[in-house]
Amino acid sequence: MRRILATMPSRAYDVLVGRGCLAGLGSALTRRCPGGKTVVCCDENVAPLYLEQARASLNAGGYEVSHIVIPAGESQKNLARAEELYGVLYDRGIRRGDTMVALGGGVIGDLAGFVAATFQRGVRLVQVPTTLLAQVDAAVGGKVAVDFRAGKNYVGTFYQPWLVYADLATLETLPARELHSGAAEVAKYALLGGGELLDRVGRLAGGPLSAARVSQELVAGCVAQKVAVVAADEREETGARAVLNLGHTVGHAIEGATSFSRYTHGEAVGLGLRASLWLSRRLCGLSAREEARAQALLDGLGLPQRLEAVPGEAVCDLTRLDKKSGRHGVGYVLLDALGSPRLDVRVRPELEREVIEWLVKR
Repeated sequence: MRRILATMPSRAYDVLVGRGCLAGLGSALTRRCPGGKTVVCCDENVAPLYLEQARASLNAGGYEVSHIVIPAGESQKNLARAEELYGVLYDRGIRRGDTMVALGGGVIGDLAGFVAATFQRGVRLVQVPTTLLAQVDAAVGGKVAVDFRAGKNYVGTFYQPWLVYADLATLETLPARELHSGAAEVAKYALLGGGELLDRVGRLAGGPLSAARVSQELVAGCVAQKVAVVAADEREETGARAVLNLGHTVGHAIEGATSFSRYTHGEAVGLGLRASLWLSRRLCGLSAREEARAQALLDGLGLPQRLEAVPGEAVCDLTRLDKKSGRHGVGYVLLDALGSPRLDVRVRPELEREVIEWLVKR
């Protein structure tokens, strides 16, 4: 397994990345927080695939194990569902020394993480991500939240897990669309980091995307990059962590404009990355050659090439409601060059409309 130590101001924890390792979850957890009750939270898609294996491993580690299964989908990530989960934890007598295990993708990680962070002011949290998007991004770094109205992740907090345990074998059961969706976050880290990671993702994009071609080194490389950023700005107080928003301002607006139903998070971020590249060439001097290379990378990863069936003006309206918006509007993350991000670039409303129109018509 690959081990990345995430040393945060609030807590240090291991991110373990392996393949075919889910049976070792219980023993890995006992080394960090032994004993007590564990509640495994997953959705109806993941439960028949991995719930019993996770339960058996935790039982073998000496935990008293129960579980919660909820419907799948972004629509479940809301305050009403969180309140329901609070009731389950209350009825089961969960205490601060007990553990919530988030087994699934980004929705489960965000929802179960938010509940763990706020129930009794915090019970232990373990992230067991089963999607590519969650393994390289959502499960790491401590952001936990639910959606509110058209606002993506509008209600949330920062709460680091006690352990992140990623088994790449779980990617083999992902629908192709979800695997491609996760590749958007992989692309984000490649564009931010450049160098070896960009080359590695370029090779991944050079052939049909499959779970078998996603290596431990690739996932660990993305995780290590995110850990380094978050450790320097855990709670978004210095602004350094904002670099991770590359592609997300437009991406979140696309999700909100479609009521979180037409595009997956990764697909929307992929379109947001395309918009960021277009803006970077015009505002930051990104070369035409590098923009073309990056757009081709997104093509090779199977990400959407154009925005369809979404009113462009609705997307623009929602970028201005972005939760990162300040008194002078939203500061975009753009690129001076591949591997060289620039923070807090202000985009004129007319240029913002133009790039959205470009996404619709390209």
